[in-house]
Amino acid sequence: MTEPHDADEFAVVDRELLDAVWSLNEAVPWSFGFAHDEPTWAAGLGALLGLPDATHDDLRARFIELIRPLIAIIRSAPAGKVFEHEQRCTTATGNERLLRSRARLVGDTRTGRLLGITTDVTQAREDRRAMSDLAARYRVFVEHSPDAIWVHQDQKAVYANPATVRMLAAESSAQIVGRPIVDLVAGHSLPGVQARLAALTTPGTATMPAEVEMRCFDGSTIPVESVAVRINWAGRPAFQIIQRDVTAHQPAEVVLHHQAALVQHVSDAIIATTRDGMVTSWNRAAAAIYGLSAEQAIGRHIGAVVGAPLDPAALLDAGGITEARHLRADGSALAIRVSAAEMPSGFVLVCADETASRRAEQDYATVVNALDEGVIVTDAKGLVLSANPAAAHILGTTREEVVGSDLGDWPLFDETGAPIPLDARPSTQTQRTGAPQNARVIGARRGDGRSVWLAVTSRSLTLDNDAPHPIVLSFTDITESRAIRERLEREATHDPLTGLANRTLVLRHLDSALRSAHPVGVLFIDLDEFKVINDSLGHSVGDEVLRVVGERLQQLVGEGEVVGRLGGDEFVVIARAEDDRRKLRLLAEELRRNLADPISVEGRKLRVDASIGIVLAPSDDPRTAADALRDADVAMYHAKTLGRGRTAFFDVRLRERMQRHLLLQQDLREAAQKDQLWMAYQPIIDLGTGRTVAVEGLLRWTHPLYGTVSPAEFIPLAEESDVIHGIGAHMLRMASRELAAYRARRQLDLRLKVNLSARQLEDPYLHNDVHEALAEAGLPAGSVCLEVTESALMHDPTAAAQVLSNLRRLGVRLAIDDFGTGYSSLAQLQRLPLDTLKIDRSFITGVDENPDAEAIVSSIIALAHAVKLTVVAEGVETAGQLDLLRRLGCDQAQGFYIGRPTPADQLA
Repeated sequence: MTEPHDADEFAVVDRELLDAVWSLNEAVPWSFGFAHDEPTWAAGLGALLGLPDATHDDLRARFIELIRPLIAIIRSAPAGKVFEHEQRCTTATGNERLLRSRARLVGDTRTGRLLGITTDVTQAREDRRAMSDLAARYRVFVEHSPDAIWVHQDQKAVYANPATVRMLAAESSAQIVGRPIVDLVAGHSLPGVQARLAALTTPGTATMPAEVEMRCFDGSTIPVESVAVRINWAGRPAFQIIQRDVTAHQPAEVVLHHQAALVQHVSDAIIATTRDGMVTSWNRAAAAIYGLSAEQAIGRHIGAVVGAPLDPAALLDAGGITEARHLRADGSALAIRVSAAEMPSGFVLVCADETASRRAEQDYATVVNALDEGVIVTDAKGLVLSANPAAAHILGTTREEVVGSDLGDWPLFDETGAPIPLDARPSTQTQRTGAPQNARVIGARRGDGRSVWLAVTSRSLTLDNDAPHPIVLSFTDITESRAIRERLEREATHDPLTGLANRTLVLRHLDSALRSAHPVGVLFIDLDEFKVINDSLGHSVGDEVLRVVGERLQQLVGEGEVVGRLGGDEFVVIARAEDDRRKLRLLAEELRRNLADPISVEGRKLRVDASIGIVLAPSDDPRTAADALRDADVAMYHAKTLGRGRTAFFDVRLRERMQRHLLLQQDLREAAQKDQLWMAYQPIIDLGTGRTVAVEGLLRWTHPLYGTVSPAEFIPLAEESDVIHGIGAHMLRMASRELAAYRARRQLDLRLKVNLSARQLEDPYLHNDVHEALAEAGLPAGSVCLEVTESALMHDPTAAAQVLSNLRRLGVRLAIDDFGTGYSSLAQLQRLPLDTLKIDRSFITGVDENPDAEAIVSSIIALAHAVKLTVVAEGVETAGQLDLLRRLGCDQAQGFYIGRPTPADQLA
């Protein structure tokens, strides 16, 4: 610790909190004693604020400024609750930082202490912005990819990049989007496509490359190599398809097959050249054809010896084959069909000669021998004729042992470990049908006894001949990549902390259980007050608690039942239900009892309890896995509302309440534009004269489906989001306009009282909204009184005082509403620029029958008059209440006895 106000004082700070604090990076713990209003802090505060050379007094001033909002909030908050606040600060070099402070009150605000920690979160904010930039760059990559990339959802195309448009000969992507995939995929390819897509059950999984024939918009078809990836598109499952035209990118083994077939059937001249076109090989057939001996041809340029311009590289670029007119040495003309192939040392030119065929075989062998991919050629009976070095290396044997062996004797097994029957092997299927087998995954036993996983492709060497066919097998070792994929699959479907199934795997198991013929029970478990453990003891302790909870849940479920962790402190159990609510409740209570046993972590004994929501899904339940999990979540929250540590079954009415809540929240955003909001006005009388001196404008909502919605329901919905700002401004304009018209029509000096929400006090445009509403209506500012609840004012009295002062400068009047519910004091009332105090209706109910209530109301009136505030009593419902308030000296009153809220055109 550096520069503490009192080192001994800071040494007694809660050690449990400090343990958590020191485990954080770039954070500074601190405390604030309310007894002397004096802060203390740990080393590093100057660096955190960007003021490394600041004096102690300067640091103290800047630190007080930083935590002042938290101090104001916690003064009116219960002890033990953790509050958080983010604030920007400027460093000594002029840079701006974003600091996050979190604090908890220990004791009371007179003699207690505020314990907190402040962290620099500037980089975290920048990291989130960088992720957004990365997404934009990925979209540019897709748009400019040479591969066709398109997305389909619900069997219809929803996106296609420019390469897809070109590949399918479409006019634009609009011609593709919206088309069912049956219009885009050739009929014979469709079953294979559908089967591969059905195997993709989780986001991120992909198929192996496969050949698919696509239908083009010009009526033709095109073979492509296709890979499908399961993704989320607009929040729902979809498939991203990446395709490449295989007519332009022939697999290496097909190219090599063509070379081998060419070598076997050529019986004329074959000539090798360097890359510069100089002849390096000249066989006897070439000598017979061109009338030149090898000694005469080798070392000369190919164009000179064949009597015509010939550039092997250009020939390759033009397709590798040409018909040309050559000249013999005696000048006679020759019609030659020239084929060119590339070698590591140069080029091979084949001129329809058997000798050339043998030379091409040698070149082919050179290429094959250099491959990392295993290549094996067999005859029509399955006997191995040749094998390259890579094949022997992958299989852990020698070429001598492979050549001559029968493929049917090789020990092969499938992905379950079962032996693959001879008829099901890719080599056998190609031999019998001539059809290629692409990227089949099989297991093989190496010569050293180890197992190896291979991706095998099988092709026929004689497509035009009758079966059986000689074949070429190519294969790669995917053992390591498969192990990585399996590890990634587990990481993608299991919680790394507890090893339990994560949300993805839980939904997969739940979906399977719901499709079975048996009832299913879903228990949604949420630990109560777990956040307190994390915040007070640190995340390492919290993680250990979660791990132990996962182990206990796993030990209690039966075989075949699933336990998962959805995240945070939320767990789920999928159990066999047998249509028995009683058994599920007993299971839930047993889970709670076991979780309640003490958990020993770092020498502490911790106890946790849980709230559990239960869904019982019968065998014919139509819900999806996500629906069932959501309903269990709803039931869990209902259990928490019952007092925590409870168990609750899902009820359809719970879902209906939630659906109503969501629907109202969405519809409220458009209620003003659709003229569903209107104002009701309740009269306020002067108790001295009995005359109506003001009306309170009260917002009402007539919903097209639910009818009249209570303000007690829709105002909190508006306050949960920024909708309250728009609704508040709309209400103020409407009330000002209607009252201005009423005043002019009746020639009355009637005042308007309008409620302000606590959230509106945070609106930077509130001042402008009030000014514009008054100006548009032509209503004098002094005729408007804005009412703010006592609890809203006491939430942050300093900030509230600033907002009210700005409003007061407009000339409007200000009132404190619901007085007596927000723990304000006379001193606080004096600091606020108020005109009126409204006594909460809870004090007025029964005031004429309860001497204690009468004494409280009398005290409030005296308190308000002492600071020169006008007193208004709310909720007056009887003549006796009205008479008593008049005797007690109350200034004004409102309530159902005086008048109910009514539209402006019905005001008396």
